[in-house]
Amino acid sequence: MGAFDGLPIREELKSFEPYGAPQLDVPVLLNVNENPYPPSERAVADIAADVAVAARGMNRYPDREFLGLRADLAAYLGRESGAQLEPEQLWAANGSNEVMLHILQAFGGPGRTALSFAPTYSMYPEYARDTNTAWVTGRRAEDFTLDRSKAIAAISRHRPSVVLLASPNNPTGTALPIEVTEAIVAQAAALGSVVVVDEAYAEFRRTGTPSAVSLLPAYPNLAVARTMSKAFAMAGGRVGYLAASKQFVDALRIVRLPYHLSAVTQAVARAALRHSDELLGRVEQLRVERDETVDWLRSVGLRAVDSDANFVLFGTFADRHAVWQALLDDGVLIRETGPAGWLRVSIGTGEEMAAFRASLERILKSDVGRQT
Repeated sequence: MGAFDGLPIREELKSFEPYGAPQLDVPVLLNVNENPYPPSERAVADIAADVAVAARGMNRYPDREFLGLRADLAAYLGRESGAQLEPEQLWAANGSNEVMLHILQAFGGPGRTALSFAPTYSMYPEYARDTNTAWVTGRRAEDFTLDRSKAIAAISRHRPSVVLLASPNNPTGTALPIEVTEAIVAQAAALGSVVVVDEAYAEFRRTGTPSAVSLLPAYPNLAVARTMSKAFAMAGGRVGYLAASKQFVDALRIVRLPYHLSAVTQAVARAALRHSDELLGRVEQLRVERDETVDWLRSVGLRAVDSDANFVLFGTFADRHAVWQALLDDGVLIRETGPAGWLRVSIGTGEEMAAFRASLERILKSDVGRQT
């Protein structure tokens, strides 16, 4: 029998399985790009106090427009990227996944197309599928950069309603030069398309790499998505957000479910933003560990992609699954994702990265570690 026998599931969903990275109980978890350092007890206590206040009013619906949180997010982006934004230009939801789904609900749909450039985040085609939006991809170069002229040609050819650009890109870690982003946004504007720059890992970008929020004043068709799951060490809080023009945000307000952001979630996010300096305090340490990981991988003869995120894509292996399994057998879980032959490792604590290096070094000396 099929998995959905007897149920009138949509025909195009029958062959799919639920999304998810492996969640295994092993000592070293380096597969889902989390911040390995938890919030301090001081931050936890402050968050808990705000949650208690919210809990006392949970017989009432939450603030549907959550302008307080949106103002806090605007202020944070002002400090982080120099953006001068009004609260009405911010939007938030239960993780950047829901933000992206809102975008596809508002601007995608039957007869419309979403475009991105592979390899990129594996959830993008699922957002398109779930909203009955056609999905097309252009290709990145061999070094995973994006050629401006080829990107513009793909947009002109496919005339998508939505262009999705991840910067830094997942799973490669590569950031887009701001001039490439602007050229794409300008071409999309001329064709009536919106562009979403997904900056989920923006806080980890290297010095001198600007954020696309700098382009917002000139382009009402642009949105820049962020998350508190990564650098903020708030993956369990499930808070994603975007900055855009007011009219762009108003389109998302149409498709969101009523009261989609709970009072507890709003309280957690606002308390975390008050502790942003502390919660982001490990970012520089993770950057250093990331760059050292790239250097080490290259020193042992592997390819490693320069990264502006908190992970590194490396390879290439004749049998990457065998390498992934051998690491897992040593208690180290990484991610088998990206182009054939490549693997991705999240940056963990110093101890976790030492365990990863020791295991991989042993594997490279065996037949399992054969490279291509």
